[in-house]
Amino acid sequence: MDERRELALFLHLTRSLNFGRTSHDCHVSPATLTRVVKRLEASAGHRLLDRGPSGVSLTTEGLRFRSYAEDALALWEAYRQERPGMAELTGRLSLFATVTACQALLPDLLGPFRAAHAQVHLDLRTGDAASALARLDEGDVDAAVAALPARLPASLVSRTVAGTPLVFVRARTADEARGRPEEESAADGPAPAAEARGPYVLPHRGLVREEAHRWFQKHGAALDVCSEPDGHEALLTLVALGCGTGIVPRLVLEQSAMRDRLTVLRPPRGGPALRPLRIGLCVRRADLRRPMVGALWSLTAGGCP
Repeated sequence: MDERRELALFLHLTRSLNFGRTSHDCHVSPATLTRVVKRLEASAGHRLLDRGPSGVSLTTEGLRFRSYAEDALALWEAYRQERPGMAELTGRLSLFATVTACQALLPDLLGPFRAAHAQVHLDLRTGDAASALARLDEGDVDAAVAALPARLPASLVSRTVAGTPLVFVRARTADEARGRPEEESAADGPAPAAEARGPYVLPHRGLVREEAHRWFQKHGAALDVCSEPDGHEALLTLVALGCGTGIVPRLVLEQSAMRDRLTVLRPPRGGPALRPLRIGLCVRRADLRRPMVGALWSLTAGGCP
């Protein structure tokens, strides 16, 4: 006999206060009904019913258990009658993303979730890209949109939602600004003619910095670093001021107010392009069982494989 059936028998008994009547009305034997009550009392850890010469009465714990049984069966019935897809989630869902991801990715990425669950309050936090996964893993946020390392912590899962190449950029010259570009402007598509030269402006930490060090070490080029700002936006400002050559995701460059002041360059010494970044939606693996996180995950399945 399943738990819901046992709870229904118990509730009938709390109304009839008569084992014989409940057995008759519910088409079970008195022995079966007695076993059901004993099982429920064993599960609850308390005596739920008193049986004496004057009949059956509920104990204090029996009254509490009756409330639980009523609520449990009501929730089950509401679930059965609810149309698929109509469950209304409420509460707060916190997400971390960089300013660039907020502008370029989140409107399309979160649109389906927002349309399906308008009562969920989205708490959107921005900051340094390098800290995104740490903040997620520590439980500071429920989800993060971040550049994906080669290996995620075992506690996290990710789904790729975009990709972006890494590019070398420098400040545009006065001639380029007057309309005689020698290289590719940040917003154009032709292959750049000029080669990147140092000194370089690199992020203080994170995947872009790691890839830059890997590339220069592999290709035997000198990496003369002149500045190490905390974020990509600060990096592009320093590059636009002529402080050096920067390395940034093209997605960041395209969203930046500095893009018209910058020029994209070829890698140094005729080398190949740097490895692109994958950007993914990341959540804690254990949180996939939570309704809001599970809904977010299921409604963002349209990203890149």
